Amino acid sequence: MIKTAISILAEGFENKSLSKQFSFSLLRVEILAGLTVAIALVPEAVAFAFVAGVEPLVGLYAAFIVGLITALIGGRPGMISGATGALAVVMIALVAEHGIQYLFATVVLMGILQILAGVFKLGKFIRMVPQPVMLGFVNGLAIVIGLAQIRQFKFETSNGELEWMSGVLLSTSVLLVCITMVLIWLTPKVTKLIPGPLAAIIIVSVAVIYFEISVPSVGDLSSVSGGLPVFSIPSVPLNFETFFIIFPYALVLAAIGLIESLLTLNLVGEITDKRGGTRQECLAQGAANTVTGFFGGMGGCAMIGQSMINVKSGGRTRLAATSAALFLLFFILYGSSLIEAIPIAALVGVMFMVVIATFAWNSIRLITKIPKSDALVIVLVTVVTVLEDLAVAVLVGVIFSALVFAWNSAIKIRAVERPSIRTKGAKVYDIEGPLFFGSVESFVEIFKPDNDPKIVILDFAKSKVVDQSALKAIEDIAEKYQVSGREIKLRHLSRDCHDLLTKTGQLMIDSDDDPTYQIAVDYNVKTGILAK
Repeated sequence: MIKTAISILAEGFENKSLSKQFSFSLLRVEILAGLTVAIALVPEAVAFAFVAGVEPLVGLYAAFIVGLITALIGGRPGMISGATGALAVVMIALVAEHGIQYLFATVVLMGILQILAGVFKLGKFIRMVPQPVMLGFVNGLAIVIGLAQIRQFKFETSNGELEWMSGVLLSTSVLLVCITMVLIWLTPKVTKLIPGPLAAIIIVSVAVIYFEISVPSVGDLSSVSGGLPVFSIPSVPLNFETFFIIFPYALVLAAIGLIESLLTLNLVGEITDKRGGTRQECLAQGAANTVTGFFGGMGGCAMIGQSMINVKSGGRTRLAATSAALFLLFFILYGSSLIEAIPIAALVGVMFMVVIATFAWNSIRLITKIPKSDALVIVLVTVVTVLEDLAVAVLVGVIFSALVFAWNSAIKIRAVERPSIRTKGAKVYDIEGPLFFGSVESFVEIFKPDNDPKIVILDFAKSKVVDQSALKAIEDIAEKYQVSGREIKLRHLSRDCHDLLTKTGQLMIDSDDDPTYQIAVDYNVKTGILAK
């Protein structure tokens, strides 16, 4: 009975063949991967709570609740969610100006907005993110994760100020980081019984305790001990003034959370060769954040670093992410003394290995081979991710890519001239390329009515009319020919073009092979027979 229940959880509620392959070997790998992730989650949740200006338990509760709910019903088994730095930096001003209760209310509204995004299937727009933007995203995020680890080489003085390590303390910490990285690399070559990151953390921690090496530990950040999260409605006035305060923050947090989660979903899907459900992920993230806000958590989203740790440790099902959340709760309730003894250097070493695995090293080689515009997008998104944040970087990358696409499409419009076979003395212009706002100027410049015969046919079989600007350009051309005393005919335009061309509808040549695309809706072009 227990084995059957675990098998259902392990298959991620979607891979029915996995239940047949269930074994305690799979159970061991998944649970150990979850344990590794949970250990790495603690210091990050504490650190992000400090960034947002709230108590450490607020970050830990968010990591537990968001991690558990998304593990059970998220769109991609293998993903890890929790409190993240991308969200924490947005919360700073809100907490400083209005207090923590407004943060909880904001997280609840953030979750509701994410649920609405799932209901209206807005997650599908993540497919509009081009591959160069994805490469820039992972590269920028790897650099951000790496820079965050470098800050761990600071320590708090007796005056409460942070200073960089130096001397023996610095050299010892760096050595422990290097040893951790080597152990992670060596462990899979020696045994598959335990994930490399977990083995490295245990060995380095035991060595530090046994030899009484004086280096900063998780306990130096803050105590991670606490009780179960308690349900509580945020203590804020229920009026429009409160709504206008929290809505802008909730909207930004919801957008950043979904963008980071859906991009992580795609990245994990590429690694595991399995696609995830964007709508399901939006709903899961929304439900998780709504619940978190009522239980004193700071909200969260998918974490690419921890997701990479999980995947690299062998976690492929919902069991790994679920066990990570439950282990985290165990640490909060009973195991805080064990977690607080772990040296920060060991966790820094784990995250440095994540940086190495996350960075798309092949993008460096591709930059000299791909189009210059794509190379620029990779660099641009990487830089903006590091200097600003993920949401801004992705938005900049998508806009730049769209402008490049529009320009490249605009210069492809052309017309091939030939005499008509069916209509004696007439000239046919075979229009080739998309006709839209970016190409209408080049399209208009093609035609010189004074140099054409009395009858002219414009054939759009190899073109597509995309928007209202294109329709206006067609009517302008027709008007020019009519003013010059020439007869012009329009061939192979779709039925909706027939309806929308108000001035020149009478110039259409109806054909059974007219295309059936709809303007700006359906991009499947059905090509007809050329005018002859």
